[in-house]
Amino acid sequence: MSAKHDINADLALIVEQEQLLQFERFDADTAFELGSRLRDAATAYGTPVAIEIWLNGSPLFFFAMPGTAPSNADWLRRKRNTVWHFGRSSYAIGLKLASSGDSLAGKHALPERDYAAHGGAFPLAIRGTGIVGTIAISGLPQRDDHGVMVAVIAEYLGIDPAAVALPGWSPGLPPRQLCL
Repeated sequence: MSAKHDINADLALIVEQEQLLQFERFDADTAFELGSRLRDAATAYGTPVAIEIWLNGSPLFFFAMPGTAPSNADWLRRKRNTVWHFGRSSYAIGLKLASSGDSLAGKHALPERDYAAHGGAFPLAIRGTGIVGTIAISGLPQRDDHGVMVAVIAEYLGIDPAAVALPGWSPGLPPRQLCL
């Protein structure tokens, strides 16, 4: 993450995102629609990404753009595991660890081969039920992975994406570097 972004401001807003961006219901049709919207939004960046949506331990949507590598799918898996373990977005976990100088392995004894504290996975929550799955993207810089995903979820839920965007983040910004 660039030094120009305030970690505490991002963390505070991610808490709000996680509380606000919850679904009333979610099924295979919802996953397909949301995944397709994510694909369309990510395509605008011109960088290959992989996208997955899991519900109740089962994959409902997977798409890998031409130019992705098998490592993108592995990053999705590792980010998904992080969301399941902590019940938080993978970006929030990464920011918290970065702010304290800790790591998943050092603080939580979680192996990096199975967990990734990088932006790009978000808890799929049903209002009144809790977390039932994950939505993940891999291929953009981690703040953009998170930002694109949040914007698409917000728009799907009828929420103004700008109202929940991280400070200084805009979907019109080009990716700064390829990052998993």
